[in-house]
Amino acid sequence: MQSDHDFTFGQPYIIIIMPYILALDQGTTSSRTIVFDREGRIASAGQTEYRQIYPQSGWVEHDPEEIWQSQIETAREALAKSKLTSADIDAVGITNQRETAILWDRERGLPIHNAIVWQDRRTSDTCNTIRTAHGDLIRERTGLEVDAYFSASKIKWLLDNVPNARSRAENRELAFGTVDTWLVWKLTNGNLHITDPSNAARTMLFNINNLEWDDELLEIFDVPRSILPEVRSSSEVYGEIQTPNELKGIKIAGIAGDQQAALFGQACFNTGSTKNTYGTGCFMLQNVGTKPVESNNRLLSTIGWQIASVTEYALEGSVFIGGAVIQWLRDSLGIIEHSSDVEALAASVTDNGGVYFVPAFVGLGTPHWDQEARGLIIGLTRGTGRAHIARAAVESIAFQTADLLSAVNADSHSQLMELRVDGGATRNDALLQFQSDILQIPVVRSKTMETTALGAAYLAGLATHFWEDKAELAEHWQYDRRFEPQISEQEADILRQRWNEAVTRSLQWAK
Repeated sequence: MQSDHDFTFGQPYIIIIMPYILALDQGTTSSRTIVFDREGRIASAGQTEYRQIYPQSGWVEHDPEEIWQSQIETAREALAKSKLTSADIDAVGITNQRETAILWDRERGLPIHNAIVWQDRRTSDTCNTIRTAHGDLIRERTGLEVDAYFSASKIKWLLDNVPNARSRAENRELAFGTVDTWLVWKLTNGNLHITDPSNAARTMLFNINNLEWDDELLEIFDVPRSILPEVRSSSEVYGEIQTPNELKGIKIAGIAGDQQAALFGQACFNTGSTKNTYGTGCFMLQNVGTKPVESNNRLLSTIGWQIASVTEYALEGSVFIGGAVIQWLRDSLGIIEHSSDVEALAASVTDNGGVYFVPAFVGLGTPHWDQEARGLIIGLTRGTGRAHIARAAVESIAFQTADLLSAVNADSHSQLMELRVDGGATRNDALLQFQSDILQIPVVRSKTMETTALGAAYLAGLATHFWEDKAELAEHWQYDRRFEPQISEQEADILRQRWNEAVTRSLQWAK
């Protein structure tokens, strides 16, 4: 425990800084809680998966109460493992799956429907119609492509399809939030209905230029302003946790969407610094400074974070199915028992045997933004085995990331010299080696793979002066391993050409 002395009217007082920061990291397939010390090292962690609900083809839902309970369960687990109590925690930061939409009853704090997950495609037709009429306006105001990926059309669907939802919303009985907002509401017993700019920017209702909810966008999507949360900065003391008792009294002091939190956790504080996170999807973000940048290559312009009065922006490339393709091999094909088995299986063959796998289960994101593209495995022969399919699945993650980097380089008119990477799939050395081969640049794995949670912790710790500034945070960053290209540029070009041919077939499927 550390004490700092200051003076008011000649009298000393003591600020007590607890020795740890807690990060709640609510992801698409699991919830986790991580305890970090002052050096940014992991003291303990808890994690649990929760149900993925598929009511029909292309629909993906979560139970908001299950999200809440799983998150609290992991917090209790993390504290118990480290033998800590709330008295040892200086503050908590929250990071979350971003575009997932939840509506709940303000009085009872109960959801009126399952959460509609960012991967859900039920509103594709709505988005196609809105894109035709308002696509340029929406892109100018929000930096986003009109797509079912984002929250706005999901909110509209809930209001239009849940009985009495629209009338209740207009009567101010309902509240909307992405997962961060839902968790803060629950943690504070409904006293705080807030979000931060990094999450608000993913709703397709927030103007990233003037940092306000946009009335014209609300009209386009027929969403009443009264259901929206207050937008606060990404790093400030918002209030204290009221429930559960194990966390009571801890200051909530940081909020950021998962990909922006990872950018922050990777210490990408300088303009041009770039990271890629390999999670359920893959998301490449580049810090572009204090003004939004319009992409000419169908990247998204988004908000990175807001600290005090300074807002920093990012360009983002989005892959919808990254690590989720490995879960599909496990859960749907049954060719592996555990996700970790894929590395050994893929390595049991010397190459992909001419098999290419485009995992467009929910369409394709950057740079295609095609909601109708569908998954495709091509190049099968009688000699193809499950190992070739597993290898092609792993390689698909790297190929899609290469597409993102091509768009980033084109927008920045430069060549990135290295790529910082994090996320669960980066435990797979073979994936990162193949990624370096395809990109023809070094791929640098962070020593702390949980950089999403670390970024949320950093934002909370800055608000409470647990850490003084970004310069101190940058000193914490260390790499675990650098992967250097081991094939020639010509060989990489041939592999990417075959991948591009497979993607073209996927894009043509629904046409």
